[in-house]
Amino acid sequence: MSQHSSLKERGFGTRHRNVLKRSERIKKLKAEDRWKPESNAFGLPKVKSMKVKVKKVKEAKAEGAAGAAGTAAPAAGAPAAEAKPKAGK
Repeated sequence: MSQHSSLKERGFGTRHRNVLKRSERIKKLKAEDRWKPESNAFGLPKVKSMKVKVKKVKEAKAEGAAGAAGTAAPAAGAPAAEAKPKAGK
């Protein structure tokens, strides 16, 4: 019997997991130089697993910063929409 496609894990290892397998913990310990070859694989020390967040840069801000350097900017702190008089009242 085959496994349904919705139950299969896509991109295994790409998402963050808090609990690591024993082999993954040993790899992290080796990378941190905390693992000795004579050490026992049972009773391993805790290994911190941190998720790194990367902020996305908005294109509008990047373009605005580049455009503002070459041209005169409106008054500081006042958005362009507030500078126009309101029509209708």
